[in-house]
Amino acid sequence: MKLMLVSGIVAATFVAAAVTEANAWTRNGSVTTARGTYTAHASGSCAGGTCTRTRSVTGPNGKTVTQSGSATRTGPHRYRYTQTTTGPNGGSVTRSGRVVSYPYGPHHGYYIAY
Repeated sequence: MKLMLVSGIVAATFVAAAVTEANAWTRNGSVTTARGTYTAHASGSCAGGTCTRTRSVTGPNGKTVTQSGSATRTGPHRYRYTQTTTGPNGGSVTRSGRVVSYPYGPHHGYYIAY
């Protein structure tokens, strides 16, 4: 659980870059805490209205948490996503859903529609 929390923190330290159609990116980084060093690797790409991303975080104990997922544009301001997280002992959790955004007017912003 702590490794998963730190994996989110490490991933948040990556500088976000604009990803255009058929563009690929990679990021690598590490953070050292009182408990040791956590190392993260991430990569992703976008093409044909779908963006994918994979990342892994390895803790000081050598155990790794991996996440992979994708988001696909399904219409104007509408997206469908899926993400699978695999823990250090092989268990996995998959989440999926859709997001609708309202960029104009009184309802601007994003929300997750179930």
